[in-house]
Amino acid sequence: MSTDKEELELEVDDDPTDDAEPVVEVAKTNLSKRRTIDNLLEERRLQKKLADYDFDF
Repeated sequence: MSTDKEELELEVDDDPTDDAEPVVEVAKTNLSKRRTIDNLLEERRLQKKLADYDFDF
């Protein structure tokens, strides 16, 4: 067991703008993904309606 004290170095990032930018990008990406999912679900609903529709007159 060592009796020497070890010094720990900590990096502190004082620039708050570094954290703000990635959050905006994530929000845009999530919104884009959500819109894509919504569009696919709407397309499925419409295709199901067409499949259920009776075309015989």
